[in-house]
Amino acid sequence: MGVCDAIEQYAPAGKPSAMNPPHLPKVAGIDSTVPPPAHTVPPAPQAQSAPTLLIQDRLAGWISDLTTLQELTERLARTVTLDEALHELLRAGAALVGARRGLLALEPADRLGPDTTIGLGLTRADLGHIETVPRGATAFGRLLDAPPAPPAPPATQTEPDELDELVEADLLADSGLDPRHREVAVRLGYAASYALPLSTETAGRIGAAVWLYDEPAEPDERRRHLIGLYARQAAEHLARLVELERARRTEATLREELLPSRLPRVAGVRLAARHRTCARGGGDWFDALPLPEAALGLAVGSVTGSGPSAVAAMGRLRASLRAYAVMEGEDPVAVLSDLELLLRLTEPARSATALFAYCEPAQRKIILAGAGHTPPLVIGERRTEFVETSLSAPLGMLACWEAPSVEFRTEPGETVLLYTDGLLHRTGDPMDRAFARLHAAAASVPKSVRDDPDALTDHILRTVLPDGLDQLASDEDVVLLAARFE
Repeated sequence: MGVCDAIEQYAPAGKPSAMNPPHLPKVAGIDSTVPPPAHTVPPAPQAQSAPTLLIQDRLAGWISDLTTLQELTERLARTVTLDEALHELLRAGAALVGARRGLLALEPADRLGPDTTIGLGLTRADLGHIETVPRGATAFGRLLDAPPAPPAPPATQTEPDELDELVEADLLADSGLDPRHREVAVRLGYAASYALPLSTETAGRIGAAVWLYDEPAEPDERRRHLIGLYARQAAEHLARLVELERARRTEATLREELLPSRLPRVAGVRLAARHRTCARGGGDWFDALPLPEAALGLAVGSVTGSGPSAVAAMGRLRASLRAYAVMEGEDPVAVLSDLELLLRLTEPARSATALFAYCEPAQRKIILAGAGHTPPLVIGERRTEFVETSLSAPLGMLACWEAPSVEFRTEPGETVLLYTDGLLHRTGDPMDRAFARLHAAAASVPKSVRDDPDALTDHILRTVLPDGLDQLASDEDVVLLAARFE
């Protein structure tokens, strides 16, 4: 909306009245002091008439309002997660309506989620008290439960200041107030509320926000107009983030379903795995499957790309490797050769790295082959060293992949750690330093956790990726698969 259009929309018909630039209170960290107008009106000469001064003053107020609205809208647009956007909307709305506290409920009308409730200046216990009030007894609850209104034709489209707002200017003076609502209001110390629905023409209702006043009060016409404009823009932004969050959750669910839901129990070996997904959804995977003659197959891999296509490719690759491992798992080179042929025939534009290990726990013997993958790490009381594997290209990079296998044995109590290169990339270090960092983390495993593969894996993950780097939004998946041999 352009400034001229907003001014024309904001100006009521009839005789103009003076309006001073707003000085909104500072609320919840928002510096709501109105910035100076973009175009300062020069001092009026004494000869100017009173109507002219009133018009200039009114224009200055409109420009200040629009400048404030633009700054708050731009701040909201910079939020990239749904949680950030919800908190920013609640803070900015409190500044615009002159309130100190509030809460916002995200409840899309299609009931597909995500659903959440957040508060401003309210503790979890406070929100719990509010949730004990019957929904129909509050303006906030009535907005959430109201059936979505049919879209209005363009000719009768409501203006932003005509939203279905609900004002309770003096709650405690209302003789018809629900007793439980009165009790909660007294306990929390609020006496008035102003509620707005959050809805768009395409998504319908996605939630509602309410701001609470300590004393009987309600926002004036100017503030209600500003919050109406802001809420309309905020609802559109929230609707987009809701769809993005739904897509991420669907993809995460699909990815988890394509990975092992539990690790197998095999005599002579204990297993543990950790999986951290990148923000866009990557294609790193792991697997552990029992094989004939009490053997065990271990695999980790990564397909190129990200998003749903990479997740789908990962699922196909893992399923295929399981089939090849059952047929000829004792020969890891043959397993990866078959996998490479399948990848080249079905997805010629995609490449992948993979490592497959055929384990005989009774003899603590391991035969493995890798295709462009990082070498395993053996962790024990007397040694911490990488397994020397031959250099080989990733699957799909050569006309015919083949590399020699490697055979080695572990000592009793040693753990073999398989991982993807995302563990190294997330450190932000060059590869040689990242490998050294991983080696140092493995060598520093305390004796108290060395016999527990779950604790050992967590220690390495925290040491290599400290300060929450394992949970940080990244373009790299992380997979660790640990096997401790008795």
